[in-house]
Amino acid sequence: MQNNNVPSPIRVVLDAMGGDYGPRETIKGAVEALNRDSELEVILVGDEAPLRVELEGYDLSGKTVSVVPSEGKIGDDEHPIRALRQKPRSSIMVATRMLNNGEADTLVSMGSTGASMASAVMILGLMEGVERPCIGGPFLGLAPNTMLVDMGSNVDCRPALLLSFAAMGVVFARRFMGIENPKVGLLSVGAEEAKGNRQVQESYQLFQDSRLNFVGNVEGMDFFTGRADVIVSDGFVGNILMKFTEGLGSALGPYLLQQLSAHLSARELGNIISDLWETTNLPRKMGGPLFGVNGAVILGHGSSTSEGVAGAIATAVKYVKLDMVENLQAGLAEVQLQTQVKV
Repeated sequence: MQNNNVPSPIRVVLDAMGGDYGPRETIKGAVEALNRDSELEVILVGDEAPLRVELEGYDLSGKTVSVVPSEGKIGDDEHPIRALRQKPRSSIMVATRMLNNGEADTLVSMGSTGASMASAVMILGLMEGVERPCIGGPFLGLAPNTMLVDMGSNVDCRPALLLSFAAMGVVFARRFMGIENPKVGLLSVGAEEAKGNRQVQESYQLFQDSRLNFVGNVEGMDFFTGRADVIVSDGFVGNILMKFTEGLGSALGPYLLQQLSAHLSARELGNIISDLWETTNLPRKMGGPLFGVNGAVILGHGSSTSEGVAGAIATAVKYVKLDMVENLQAGLAEVQLQTQVKV
């Protein structure tokens, strides 16, 4: 389904206060994105005074960027729902309302995942037939065409929820990643049908009857074998897996430095360590879509620097150009019709 009504410029509303390094790195990343894409408008939402101070350090001539004031931010240590009620003018709430009101085409946030997800559900609403949104996308540079869903937004899932995640992952893989008929696998502890916990075993038959291109259970090693393009798990397992690979990439840097410093120049070794880190930290470079909400929402890693912010903005722009929200709605409706199961 081709989007023939791509807005120009594409308006990205950015939660400039979000993340560990906002607004310094969020604004720097926004400027980097503007330098790369001339057909882009960035709307910065946040506490006005610090945003203005940060912007003074950049030459913004020829760039479309504006500031919309908000009041405070929601931290990772706050209860999302309670914080949203207590801070209705927080940066994520103001940004989400702008997207809902048609003042922006897509929203990007490096802030609290829980708050970003809750505000999207509360303000944008869920797609028809979706009970919960989820986060997904590629997360390993060594397997750029294999996506994981869910990455952490739902820690307890019934089989029907996992099927909805798979359906949205298939649409994303087909449209965003260019895979014609994505293969779907259930992440388990063995490839055999009887393997896995109760959740996986009960999901297996549902997936088999769904008419998705289901290849059965897959194991952790299959992220690298190409056996499946869309690998499905609950967010509890998915988030642990993602954080493990991130930690592994960071831990291997000092190890390689110690082992190879006598054999390689500092520059060569630095390049290897940098490439390794980026390979194991793909979500920090490009962000990931929040599937299932009625709006184009891209969530970045809380520890993202400017490069990750710019990458998440690029993902958001592509998401809009491919009309992913409408495509996801259509894909979900098709799976629901085929299975007669509310997903």
